[in-house]
Amino acid sequence: MMATRSQQFAGVAIPAILFCTFSNLVAQEDDFPRRDAVEVTIREGLPNIVSKLETDSDQELRIGYLGGSITAAQSGWRSKSLDWLRKRFPDRKIEEVNAAIGGTGSDLGVFRLGQDVLQHKPDLLFVEFAVNDGGAAPERIQRAMEGIVRQTWEADPTTDIVFVYTLSEPFLAELQDGKFSRSASAMEGVADHYGIPTIHLGLVAASREKDGTLIFKGEAPKGEPDPDKPMVFSKDGVHPLASTGHQLYLEAIVRSWEKIENATDKTISPHELSKPLRPDHWAAAKLVPISEEMLSGDWEKLDNGEKGNLVAKKFAGKMPEMWRANSAGAALSFRFRGSQIALYDIVGPDGGVISLTVDDESARDVRRIDGYCTYHRLSKISVATDLDPETVHSLQMVLSDEELDKREILFKKNREFFDNHPDNYEAEVWHVGSVMIIGDIVE
Repeated sequence: MMATRSQQFAGVAIPAILFCTFSNLVAQEDDFPRRDAVEVTIREGLPNIVSKLETDSDQELRIGYLGGSITAAQSGWRSKSLDWLRKRFPDRKIEEVNAAIGGTGSDLGVFRLGQDVLQHKPDLLFVEFAVNDGGAAPERIQRAMEGIVRQTWEADPTTDIVFVYTLSEPFLAELQDGKFSRSASAMEGVADHYGIPTIHLGLVAASREKDGTLIFKGEAPKGEPDPDKPMVFSKDGVHPLASTGHQLYLEAIVRSWEKIENATDKTISPHELSKPLRPDHWAAAKLVPISEEMLSGDWEKLDNGEKGNLVAKKFAGKMPEMWRANSAGAALSFRFRGSQIALYDIVGPDGGVISLTVDDESARDVRRIDGYCTYHRLSKISVATDLDPETVHSLQMVLSDEELDKREILFKKNREFFDNHPDNYEAEVWHVGSVMIIGDIVE
């Protein structure tokens, strides 16, 4: 029997601002062993990037950031750490590879790694998914994180990697008790196996909240903050304020970097891919472009150029090819062999309903609009997992003629937007970019 499951709620992906907290709140109590919380664990350090930074050379260095909305934040720890490295090494040209997408975890990151990161040949890769992976099973986390490591070192064994752990409100008490979250603890197992350094950015914030000098969730002060009052870390319990929470995150990076730097053998040394930690790792995860041969009915390949389609232009960096199903009956169909299958797509105000059928199973409907859709955002449709990798399966996804009450779907706070912009919701289409697969499309 083929195992299938949707990793979405009512067929809708969880958006950035909610995903971080909701995924933690739905996590069940379990006996997965929690690691003792420390700010930095050096392991084999960062020999290659430290050596490159300290060598007098005109070589351009690239720092990759793969993560969720905490990493995506403007003026957040990502940009602050990049600026710090540039100031620390003013004679080196350091460029950024920004591969952060809000509301996504390592289960999407491992599939988009090649497209969003590795093709840019990073010298150092920060990976931040502990918060968004908060509700995921430890074994799933390890499969994806190990896949990220193995893909990276197969592409370039001199690329150094750091796992970075951030903090959300549901993790706070556990961290204050001296323990990592379940997701960070699972990632520590992968880091141990491959000698990857890890940095927890939130220990100081947790400590300060406990002693009363920090408010983890509160109203941001207007104007200059009063130094005699507790620092406000975030407004929502997840996303740090740039001037406070993200500054604490930067300071953790700085302290940890200096410790790693001092303990590192500054010699270019390719990383070795040892025997896998998990034989079911996701190193083979990839994105496969959609071809015209897979499509029937009313489809349009969208232009993402300067004068092209607005949705396609918005996501051109993360979804370089985008197709749109324009009318009911437009179908995406293909056969595949593999263990995992999903579609990398968009949800938004003009999203319709997709009828999805795998082999001879009953069709299920997946909506491409949810309560947050006053805008378009990247998402995915999980089709099937844990399949027999040697069996050939068929998949058909058809844009339905079902008419949605989109105002009713929206959360109450967003219905005023609907009333002011009803034209945004008239169409019922489907924007899709590529196939996410561990396996292959069968011709």
